[in-house]
Amino acid sequence: MSSPRAITIAILAMGGEGGGVLADWLVDLAEANGYLAQTTSVPGVAQRTGATIYYLEMFPEAAVPAGEAPVLGLSPVPGEVDIVIASELMEAGRAVQRGLVTADRTTFIASSHRVYSMTERTAMGDDRVDANKLIAGGRAAARRFVTADFATLAERTGSPISPALYGALAATGALPFTREQFEDTIRRGGVGVKPSLMAFGAGFDAAVIDAAPSADMAAAIPLNTPQVGARLTTLSDRIRRDFPAAVHKTLHAGIVRCADYQDVPYAAAYLDRLAALQSAIPHNPADGAPHTLLNEAARHLALWMTYEDTVRVADLKTRRSRFARVSGEVRLTPKQQLDINEFLHPRLEEIADTLPAGLGRWLLKSRAARVCVEPFLKQGRVVQTTSIRGFLLLYTIASMRGMRPKSLRFQVEHQRIDDWLATVTSLLPDHPDLAEQVVRAQRLVKGYGDTHHRGWNSYQRVTAMLPALRTLPDGAAQMQALIAAALADDSGRALASAIDALANAPVQRPTQAFAH
Repeated sequence: MSSPRAITIAILAMGGEGGGVLADWLVDLAEANGYLAQTTSVPGVAQRTGATIYYLEMFPEAAVPAGEAPVLGLSPVPGEVDIVIASELMEAGRAVQRGLVTADRTTFIASSHRVYSMTERTAMGDDRVDANKLIAGGRAAARRFVTADFATLAERTGSPISPALYGALAATGALPFTREQFEDTIRRGGVGVKPSLMAFGAGFDAAVIDAAPSADMAAAIPLNTPQVGARLTTLSDRIRRDFPAAVHKTLHAGIVRCADYQDVPYAAAYLDRLAALQSAIPHNPADGAPHTLLNEAARHLALWMTYEDTVRVADLKTRRSRFARVSGEVRLTPKQQLDINEFLHPRLEEIADTLPAGLGRWLLKSRAARVCVEPFLKQGRVVQTTSIRGFLLLYTIASMRGMRPKSLRFQVEHQRIDDWLATVTSLLPDHPDLAEQVVRAQRLVKGYGDTHHRGWNSYQRVTAMLPALRTLPDGAAQMQALIAAALADDSGRALASAIDALANAPVQRPTQAFAH
């Protein structure tokens, strides 16, 4: 008969997520139900808020010979961990990378939400790690993999994520304890019992659904498509009727974003542009590339049509949801007062962009006007949006949304959008791969102020190479390299080097066959 062994558990959590509380609950759970338990923690220097590995071992007290004591480990050993709990998806990836998760042994519980690392946040392009790949890796590595957005579940109950993860662990049956025994541990803690039990229940139910995805459950779970309100129902019906299913998710997200940015007619104009592009894409039922191009165009067009201007920035900074989010992040109590200070430093160009087109152009061209206005713009100012004066200042700017279509920036950006789509359309018949890269070049144009100016400069320099790229057999790959170079640094040196290398490269002419 095999001798009993310890149950090994590793918890990977970031600062403020209650990883230590979760570890303490597990120790109490074990000791209250006939097990000896030991926990250790190893703090790490993370790129976010300080990740820590909590390690526990449990051993049945009844299996310990009289007068002896088990020797329990102090740190996890790759290949020897029964349960791994990760409070965030990247931490789940790190657990797999460390070898803590094995296919023959480990029950792996991970929250599917992301807290982006500094390298992901500071990258000039979209340098986020693919969440789907992390989930697929976790599922392939573990004996059993349970994942859900436990952070959101916990947030809805006003609790940290740890009780939701605790509930998910209870649902897996990986530990020899009942749900009641798990819940009793929370009650014995005596702190935040009600929200913790609610989060525990939400995590438990999510793990049960994840573990048993029957046909009925699959039908009950909504598709991962943004929900639209009554105002957008007509546009949603149009998407389902006029566009392929492969792009429905992106299009729904696009109309929601455009309507939130401006209004419903603006969202309809978004679909009008995409319908025209769709009609220009060569139709080949056996080729999935047209859907890829249309999906990318839908994503980038939504981003470009919702460019950041002073009205948008003011709108976002005065929304009720933002005050609620900040209050939640700092855990504001009824006895505390929250002050939010915004640092704003508008340039003359941004003021001109907000004005009606004619007035904006006059402000940029008139030396006298510039001399009068520029002294007020030399230094930034702090606006306290939690004060009546500061809030009304930004609220007034945000209320200029109705005037946006007449503004200088609106006219400039929409002309650029039309030129971008016209370039894509012209390339489609003979250079579809190059057309797709032109679509993706839009990601160079982002932000506002100096960031937007640099991005637009890079976009112009990249697209200026199109006449040469059309003649190259690998023109699409070369343009992809130029875009990557533009995103590599904000000084433009990498892009300049890439353009010089392309201009000085020997011309590759396609081979021709001649008849004799």
